[in-house]
Amino acid sequence: MAGGSVSECKEYLFKVLVIGELGVGKTSIIKRYVHQLFSQHYRATIGVDFALKVINWDSKTLVRLQLWDIAGQERFGNMTRVYYKEAVGAFVVFDVTRGSTFDAVSKWKHDLDSKVKLANGSPIPSVLLANKCDQKKESFNSKALMDSFCKETGFLGWFETSAKDNINVD
Repeated sequence: MAGGSVSECKEYLFKVLVIGELGVGKTSIIKRYVHQLFSQHYRATIGVDFALKVINWDSKTLVRLQLWDIAGQERFGNMTRVYYKEAVGAFVVFDVTRGSTFDAVSKWKHDLDSKVKLANGSPIPSVLLANKCDQKKESFNSKALMDSFCKETGFLGWFETSAKDNINVD
């Protein structure tokens, strides 16, 4: 190629897990984020599902987020170690209208931290999502308590989300 230059584009692929109890809205968050869609019709995920979000980070960087939608009952099975393998981040989701799903967050975080690590041996970064914030909250803690909970349990932080109303999803 005489006189021409080829611009180098860097591509990155990141595997990100989306985990939490059955019916908290994991699939809805992913569908909203990847396809800008929301459906009221509930369909349970069986095992694991996948979605790919391609982001043009800048003019020379392409980021592919491989989102792994892990079924809510999978924490009780022996496949999570396989599903979690090589993940570099995770969202742990709970439903603000169902207090029991928040009670399970610590168990999901422990399961995650016990089964996958970064190359340097540290836990993968995880963020807590308080989903369905558009609805009446059953037992949602104050912002200060949530900040404290995240610090104590090793979450980077937390966000209130609504896949339905597209709050803090994109």
